[in-house]
Amino acid sequence: MQRPITGYHLDEEKHWVAELACGHFQHVRHNPPWQERFWVITEMGRNSRLGFLLNCKKCDEGAPPDQIA
Repeated sequence: MQRPITGYHLDEEKHWVAELACGHFQHVRHNPPWQERFWVITEMGRNSRLGFLLNCKKCDEGAPPDQIA
């Protein structure tokens, strides 16, 4: 299911994680050459993607909402 990004936080390894409207989290790494996500690097870039839809596999699986550790 497609869910909008509502915010971000850093995980314990300092990787950016998108917070989705459904309550699930999803890593949004810029890790060339596998993932080209230049927008993740800056606050302005991340803010430009608020509301952007990501496919949430956890919703497809019926998983409960995530919690920040």
